[in-house]
Amino acid sequence: MWKEFKEFAMKGNVIDLAVGVIIGGAFGKIVTSLVNDLIMPVVAQLTGKVDFSHMFLALDGKTYQTLEEAKAVGAATLNYGNFITAVVDFVIIAFALFLIVKQANKVRALTAPAPAEKPALPATKACPFCQSEISIKAVKCPHCTSDLN
Repeated sequence: MWKEFKEFAMKGNVIDLAVGVIIGGAFGKIVTSLVNDLIMPVVAQLTGKVDFSHMFLALDGKTYQTLEEAKAVGAATLNYGNFITAVVDFVIIAFALFLIVKQANKVRALTAPAPAEKPALPATKACPFCQSEISIKAVKCPHCTSDLN
């Protein structure tokens, strides 16, 4: 059983998947920082300095100045600002991955070998009786008039 597990774990696609997950986690941190530290402040400036992360609705009907204050007293909240930020995160990640895959496909197309051409089918054959060169579609030899199968 240990041998089978070791063979499974050491397969190339399992290792590739592990590397992809690790790089994806690191890439996610970069994108989150990009959204929170660079893009959302610009969006907030364009929308009148609205900070999406502090947008919430308290379900107990009371008014709280900050989300932290509402959480401190145990009030249930709908944190729609965090949801907006998560949607922006997703759109940016999806767009970044689109650009990466698009570039990778271009590079792959440039480095990929040209597809092998299929060999052309012969247009002629030899008559089995007189050995003359005749059309592949012939059913009767024009030289010796033999019937061909």
